[in-house]
Amino acid sequence: MSTNKPTSQYGSDPGILSTLRYDLPAGVVVFLVAVPLCLGIAMASGAPLFAGLIAGIMGGVLVPLVSRSALGVSGPAAGLAVIVMTAIQDLGFEAFLLALVLAGIFQAAMAFIKAGIIAYFFPSSVITGMLSGIGIIIFIKQIPHAVGYDRDYEGDIAFLQADHYTTFSELTHMLGFISPGAMFIAAVSLAILILWELPVIKRQRILQLLPGSLIAVLAGIGINLALRAWQPGLALGAKHLVNIPVAHSGEELLQQFTLPDFSQISNPEIYLVALAIAVIASLETLLCVEATDKLDPEKRVTPANRELIAQGLANSASGLLGGLPVTQVIVRSSANIQAGAKTKAAAFIHGLLLLITVFLIPEFLNLIPLASLAAILLVVGYKLSRPEVFKKMYHTGMYHFIPFLATIVGLIFTNLLIGIGIGLLIALLCVLLENYKNAGYYHEVHKDKTTIIRLSENVSFLNKANILQMLDRLPDHSRVVIDASDTRYIDYDVYEIIINFMAEAKRKNIELEIVNLKGYGTLAPPAGHRETASKTKSPDDAWTPQRKTTDKEPATS
Repeated sequence: MSTNKPTSQYGSDPGILSTLRYDLPAGVVVFLVAVPLCLGIAMASGAPLFAGLIAGIMGGVLVPLVSRSALGVSGPAAGLAVIVMTAIQDLGFEAFLLALVLAGIFQAAMAFIKAGIIAYFFPSSVITGMLSGIGIIIFIKQIPHAVGYDRDYEGDIAFLQADHYTTFSELTHMLGFISPGAMFIAAVSLAILILWELPVIKRQRILQLLPGSLIAVLAGIGINLALRAWQPGLALGAKHLVNIPVAHSGEELLQQFTLPDFSQISNPEIYLVALAIAVIASLETLLCVEATDKLDPEKRVTPANRELIAQGLANSASGLLGGLPVTQVIVRSSANIQAGAKTKAAAFIHGLLLLITVFLIPEFLNLIPLASLAAILLVVGYKLSRPEVFKKMYHTGMYHFIPFLATIVGLIFTNLLIGIGIGLLIALLCVLLENYKNAGYYHEVHKDKTTIIRLSENVSFLNKANILQMLDRLPDHSRVVIDASDTRYIDYDVYEIIINFMAEAKRKNIELEIVNLKGYGTLAPPAGHRETASKTKSPDDAWTPQRKTTDKEPATS
């Protein structure tokens, strides 16, 4: 009898300790990435900075306890920043928090009506395009931070930025604000990250216990402290460092929390905002779940409805404590996977580190240069959009490659949801085009000049033009058999064409036989219909509707 403990598709494992040597370093990496993202998204949302940290903690500590996503990491998402900012301006921050509490309840309700099934309707080409597009955006957006230009907030993925520059115009505008100190710190951090990927380092067990990202951040802190001591003109100031609010007493810490305004419970605008947050947060989460499962080396599958429940609980808890909306986020999830995480313990560790450091040692976090974090995200972005992905998608065929590219372009020049929508629309058009090119029948001509038309299993209205053109080309005084023995569905438009062709066949003196064509709805099968047929002219020309010939070829329009 085998003594191996089974592992489920949801990522349960024999024990936390067996994977802790992978999950602990990964949790540290995600924690380092998450800190500036939480602060940046809070800034973009017009909310207190502490609200972003609360959302990060709820996403890191609460979600893994309920979710079955093995590698997904949750926190505040940039995709909701505009909605949040508008809601805060229109309702006030306390009323917005009430809407967030209700949004979490709506998400849980969506799970109970099985709305998570929508996750399975996104084509693989679109999800892969989303991953590559996000990777390209991360890479481009981090270049300004790597050279010391930090005016755009961390976590921004939209083409049109809050400072009225675009993703690309920012690259030229940053040239007037380059900081040599930031460039040096970013270069050293990037060199450490690349070095940590080399086999010579990976063979050293002790070094592998220390994440390269942590070493890069510590090096960045050390370099900046050294510059402060010996070259103050090159040292980075507060605007180029992580900036967490510091509470100097318990009373100041309690003031960081904000309670919802429950007196607004009868305000209908609260419910509209709550519904908008619930729908968009759920959609972003489901997209991220699909993408994260795709990146998972073990190919585990996350139960979508269970994830909605976890996210709903986190959003309600975040709203009760004064936080921002929570979703599963691809930037953190992909960083988690690339850091070698094995289970959801890594996500919990990241949340626990956020909780401990924010409350106990915020001063230490405020020493971290954004340039070091930019180096980490540059590597994350490159790995998501590496050239091998483009080559693989190209070799899968144009009907997959075109939606893949469309999704990437849509993401780069718009935002996440619009980009996904563009990719989905192009994928749908490709499906329609592929179905149109599929004639819907096989065309055979036997030695006795009998033309046999075998209809496909599914014949849709997209096949109407091909079948109509083929019937129109049939010569006068010929013999034609239309065999629907294998057909499970035939569109009424095509059925009507066959009925009309019976009259045309009489005018052309075509001997027509129709086999196993079922009536459509209340219509009776056309005259001349036969449930079975078997005609033999000679051993070479034998034909029955049940036999497939080996020399048939799909007809072309």
